[in-house]
Amino acid sequence: MDRMLYLDCSRGISGDMTVAALLDLGADENVLRRVLDTVPGDGFGIAVGRVIIEETDCCDFDVQLDREYDNHDHDMDYLFGHKQKQEREAVHFHHKAEGNREPAEEAVHFHHDEEVHRNLAEVIEIIDSAEMTETARKLACEIFSILAEAEAQAHDTTKDEVHFHEVGALDSIADIIAVAVCLDDLDINECIIRELCEGRGTVRCAHGILDIPVPAVRAVSEQHGLVLREIDAEGEYVTPTGAAVAAAIRTADSLPESYRVIREGFGAGKRKYELPGFLKAMLIEVS
Repeated sequence: MDRMLYLDCSRGISGDMTVAALLDLGADENVLRRVLDTVPGDGFGIAVGRVIIEETDCCDFDVQLDREYDNHDHDMDYLFGHKQKQEREAVHFHHKAEGNREPAEEAVHFHHDEEVHRNLAEVIEIIDSAEMTETARKLACEIFSILAEAEAQAHDTTKDEVHFHEVGALDSIADIIAVAVCLDDLDINECIIRELCEGRGTVRCAHGILDIPVPAVRAVSEQHGLVLREIDAEGEYVTPTGAAVAAAIRTADSLPESYRVIREGFGAGKRKYELPGFLKAMLIEVS
C-alpha cells in the first residue's frame, strides 16, 4: 500500500506550521535538532511545545531569534501598522499551562547573525553547509528556488539577483530546512493539497504595506498552478514560505476515493487573528 501526505490548508500554511504538523505526524525531533545544530548561521534556536487552538491539540514549532535580530513576524502591531482591536486578542486561541504554552525545550543556541538579506546563492551555500541527507538538501534548495522565482517575478528581476528579506533571515532558512528534514524522516514522496486558503486585507513587510495575498504568494500560485481561495477573515494566512513549500511538495490536488488514515497532525499558527490559523496534516494509506 502507498502512503501519502494530505495537507488541509483551510486555515492557511506557513513554514513553521508545516514543520509543527510534520512533527505531530511523527517526524523525529532529535533528527531535526541535530541537523539544525549544523546550520552555519548563528542567532537562532528552536523550541517545540503544545498549544490548544479551538479545542484542537496542536504542535507548536518556534524558531527563536536573538532579540536584536527579531523580524517582527508575529508582532501584530508591526504587521498591520495599527493596534489590533481588543477582541482580536485570539478569543479562540487558548494556551496550555495557565495561559502559556507548555514549557518547550530550551533553544539550541543564541548568538548573532549580522547578515539577514541574502541572495539565492548565499542561501544555497548555507543549506549545502548543513549536515542532512541529499534528499532533504535537494528539497530545501528547491523550495528556495521557487521563492526566488516568485520574488523575481514580483520585483521584475532575475532569481539570481533577488535579495531575500524576511525569507532570507535565519528563521525562514531554519523553517525550510526543517520542512525538508521532517518530510525526509517520514519518508514521504507524495503529497495532496487541494487549495490554499488566504485571508484579506494588508500586511507590512520589508517592501512596505502590501495587499493580501502578497505578490510572492500570487506569483508562486500562478507559476505552479496552486488554487488560492479567500476566506472570510482578515489577515495573512498563506506566507510566501508556505506557498513555496506547497508548490515544491504537492503531487496531487484531490484525495483518492478510498483511503485509511494512519495518523493526524496539527501545526499551530502564531499570529493572533480572530480566526486562528493552523495546518492539519494526515498520513494516509491507499490500497
